[in-house]
Parts: sequence; structure tokens; C-alpha cells
Amino acid sequence: MKKNILVIGGSSGIGLETVKLLEKESNVYVASRSSESLSGLEITHIPFDATSDTLDTSQLPDEISGLVYCPGSINLRPFKGLKPEAFEEDFQINVMGLVRTLHVVSPKFTMGSSVVLYSTVAVKIGMPFHASVATSKGALEGLGRSLAAEWAPKVRVNIIAPSITDTPLANRFLNNEAKVEKSAQRHPLKRIGSAKDIADLTLFLLSEKSSWMTGQVIGMDGGISALNTH
Repeated sequence: MKKNILVIGGSSGIGLETVKLLEKESNVYVASRSSESLSGLEITHIPFDATSDTLDTSQLPDEISGLVYCPGSINLRPFKGLKPEAFEEDFQINVMGLVRTLHVVSPKFTMGSSVVLYSTVAVKIGMPFHASVATSKGALEGLGRSLAAEWAPKVRVNIIAPSITDTPLANRFLNNEAKVEKSAQRHPLKRIGSAKDIADLTLFLLSEKSSWMTGQVIGMDGGISALNTH
């Protein structure tokens, strides 16, 4: 029997790649602001803005086996240029949108359900200009671990912490070959991440193959958080 998987923000980047990998083997529900990129895919779309809306669960089945929360932000600038409002905006999309979503969806989780969240390598290793995003993603990691403890053994919660990945969200940092090459060279594996890299790990965490994993923050970052090759 096919699993019911809900992907929040699955209309671009890592979320869209995940949906494409899931759609043949699962009943996929995508809650996102836009749906143009989802045309032709066998999914159910629910209009949803994670920063302001309450998710309409009437279009969801009674049981949800997996949830992937994709909304995020890359707000990089010096601390002196970050107003408090910037921190609040990042927190709304990365943390409070997730909190609101889980409040309405979690009653539908069944034994063995899996939740997959996304952090950033910048929480583990300090990076300049990442104060706002690292603050909100650090909070997301704390929330994920807390829920993993609270919901065990029924629901597993794991977090992927990527380095820079080639997605529309990161486009302004990768919009020419020189920027891509510079980013690639910072990583021990000498390339940047692809949406499929992260989507493949997401599928693993949603599947029974990871059934003995929960509460983990998994670095998928080309080795940058663990290795010094210079």
C-alpha cells in the first residue's frame, strides 16, 4: 500500500526534486504557494503560505506517513545590516511555519511516520554573515530533537544540514561560473550540492531503510563541516 507523504513547499528546489522521486511510489500531497512547476506530476496540491496560512487539512487523508518541511531562507549579510525584523522574518518561515504545520498535521501521524527537516551547515560551524539564518535553523534543530524525543517510538524526526546547494533559493550566490567554482573549491569534495543529493537523502529518511534513526542532524555538505583539506 502506498504511503501518504506531505511535502510543505514542494514546488521548487529540493522540495520539487523530492516530490519527483516520491510521486511514483507514494501518494504525495504538496502544500505550497505556487503549483506551476508541479503540472504533469501525480500529486495533490494544496495552496499554502507557511508564513501566514493555517494548513487546510480537509484535503489530506486521515493518516500521514511522512512530512517534509522545505520552506527556508538564505539571508546573508553583516550583522550590522540585519535589522531585528530580518531575524523575525527568518524565524517565521523556518520555525513558526513548521510549528503551525505540525500542530494541525501531527494528529494524523501513524506508528512509523517520519518527519524530515532542513537546517544548514552554518549552525555547526560559524560562518560570517549567517547570523539570522543560523539563529532560526539552530532553533529548528532544537525543535526537531525535542520532538524526536517526545514522539518516540511512534514518529521519527531527522534533520538534514546541507551546505550551499544549486537551487533557485541560492541562485544569486551561484549565478555565474566563477561563483560556482569558488563555492565548489571551498568543499573537500570540490563541488556544490545538487537538489537530487538532498532529495535522495530525504527519501532514505522517509523510508524503512532508516527505521532505526531519529533525532539526528545529518551533514550533507561536501565534507566542509568535518574536514580541513587545506
